[in-house]
Amino acid sequence: MHSTPSSPQQQTLRTGPLFNWLAVITLIYLILVAVGAVSHGFKGFSGGAEGAAQIFAFANNPFVALLLGILATALVQSSSTVTSVIVGLVAGGLPMEMAIPMVMGANLGTTITNTIVSLGHIRDRAEFRRAFAAATVHDFFNLLAVFIFLPLELMFGLLQQSAEWLANLLMGSADMSMKGMDFMKPIISPALDLIDQAAAFLPGKGPAIATIAIGILLILGCVTSLGKILQRVMVGRAKELLHKALGRGPLTGIASGTLVTVMVQSSSTTTSLMIPLAGGGVFSTRQLYPFTLGANIGTTITALLAATAISGAGAQLALTIALVHVLFNLFAVALIYGVPFLRELPIKAAETLARVGSENKLLALGYVGGLFFALPALMMVAVK
Repeated sequence: MHSTPSSPQQQTLRTGPLFNWLAVITLIYLILVAVGAVSHGFKGFSGGAEGAAQIFAFANNPFVALLLGILATALVQSSSTVTSVIVGLVAGGLPMEMAIPMVMGANLGTTITNTIVSLGHIRDRAEFRRAFAAATVHDFFNLLAVFIFLPLELMFGLLQQSAEWLANLLMGSADMSMKGMDFMKPIISPALDLIDQAAAFLPGKGPAIATIAIGILLILGCVTSLGKILQRVMVGRAKELLHKALGRGPLTGIASGTLVTVMVQSSSTTTSLMIPLAGGGVFSTRQLYPFTLGANIGTTITALLAATAISGAGAQLALTIALVHVLFNLFAVALIYGVPFLRELPIKAAETLARVGSENKLLALGYVGGLFFALPALMMVAVK
């Protein structure tokens, strides 16, 4: 018997998934390198923790730090990118007291993407009302979470102390922290050496600044590309899971939202998947609400991944801020969704805004531009 030669199309079908997964592995490696570069460059530029405190003196107000997180995330449309940068900066000396509000701001800023997606339904009033409500329930939940947990953090250090306890549990003392993470250093060191060599010709603090810039650009490019590739690999399965899970109860919805977001590495992608379903009337805002909360939890995987790129004394700090992101979302879901009165507030606020916004489209557009761009920028100027 003679085997029939494979056609080019058949070969593409077989090699396509393999190529995509190789690209995923490569991009994850580059993200780890990028976070390491930000930390390394920041240490070189600031001269350690004391220098970092001076550089970030402009953000010595936690409220300003919160607004910075919102604005930065709205501009790059990725909380994964911003939190990964924050992890690197904390390892390089950014004070934890400023980093925590920034993480909260990033958590809020990421909701802009699905709100923008909902504007695609703006020509049909009924569709737009449903889509806008499903999108903004994410906004109002995260706003409520910040209103509750930022004061608690400022008064009692709830998140920081909880995250430090967990980080100690996972890694031991700072002196022993390298034992848990040491395997990352030899993996990313060759790439970091190449970046150092490429920037070495610059004078003064130039190499450190260039290393930070390269790291941030790498994070921007790699997180975006990783999201697109994972969408190609997983989005069909993600949609199937979404249809199966929604309507089966809140716990199933939260678990499914978490799983899908881990699969596609983007809460923006996960929540944006829901908007056409809401606009078309397939699911209500109330049914999609738990899935949104799961997306909030699932998106924290990127910061945890970024923390593994840090070794040495900064490793525990990096893991701590990554765990702050996890705990902030877990605590918010447990408290807000667990208390019936609080649970209803985001739904009622979103449905009210959607009803008004569907009657006045300029108000809906003003809400998006004002909450995520104009208001943070103006308030930062006012506070300064």
